[in-house]
Amino acid sequence: MSSVTKERKSSIVAEFGGNAKNTGSIDAQVALLTAEINEISKHLKSNKKDFSSNRGLMRKVGQRKRLLSYLSKHNLEGYRALIEKLGLRK
Repeated sequence: MSSVTKERKSSIVAEFGGNAKNTGSIDAQVALLTAEINEISKHLKSNKKDFSSNRGLMRKVGQRKRLLSYLSKHNLEGYRALIEKLGLRK
């Protein structure tokens, strides 16, 4: 199973966090979790019985949900922009 590479992580953080060092930004954290969720989902399509990866996926989905809930309560415009940019909530 391939994970998100170091270069890809830094590019995601630079795109969503403002610069490459701003890893604590909620937008950057949500974008990283989304990339990891997409990678794990791709893995689970071909490995349906990998239950430990499924548990990791559920954990990451829950963490992203909590971060998005916080963002929607504190910065509704930023929340809507992030959802649109990431293509979530279809």
